[in-house]
Amino acid sequence: MYQFFVKEEQFAGDRISILGSDVNHIKNVLRMKAGERVRVSISDNGRSFFGTIDTIMDDEVVVMIESEDENGTELVNKIYLFQGLPKADKMELIIQKAVELGVYEVIPVAMKNCVVKLDDKKATSKIKRWQAISESAAKQSKRTLIPEIQMPLTWKEALKKAEELDVVLVPYENERGMEATREIMQSIKPGQSIAIFVGPEGGFAPEEIESVTGHRISLGRRILRTETAGLATLSMLIFCLDD
Repeated sequence: MYQFFVKEEQFAGDRISILGSDVNHIKNVLRMKAGERVRVSISDNGRSFFGTIDTIMDDEVVVMIESEDENGTELVNKIYLFQGLPKADKMELIIQKAVELGVYEVIPVAMKNCVVKLDDKKATSKIKRWQAISESAAKQSKRTLIPEIQMPLTWKEALKKAEELDVVLVPYENERGMEATREIMQSIKPGQSIAIFVGPEGGFAPEEIESVTGHRISLGRRILRTETAGLATLSMLIFCLDD
């Protein structure tokens, strides 16, 4: 069953209007027909519905609602990934897989050992691309919301934002002991917000790792790449938190 996202104003009574580029995708790529079932999520509030395509027009697809998805697909905890800016196109992979694994928000962070430097113009262009990847991954994985990809923050800005969250996890290659990691993750309560800090290819600078307040955790005996560490942490959290 295909998944689509709409705004709240496109929802009226027992009807949902799908507009924009999704219309062409439904008509000419997926070649869907009236009577086929779809899942539609309202990105403003996270509600999702099952419905049947009623009418396909040149600029609109009308879906008749059959039922609301009461269970949804979101984790009860909002997880924020603070990702040190990686080289090349690694951020695209990180975003795609993090969204599939249930991340709530991705915050790129300019850390001391980051090779990539983004000015405002480059960052704006990157964010547009990254947000499109987030939306595509959200559709594929049947998310009920599209995770936001934020503009890059400085290290100090990232620390300040993390202060607003309930739990801060810092996967760190010098930390040892998976038992402590298990205990920390199992102690997280439903509904608590979680920050995950992941360093870039060069790792955290000593002053950065000393300044972050939170739980330093081990991800095992092996050293993981920056594009693997956050995803491994998310996977462990799913195991502990998802029902």
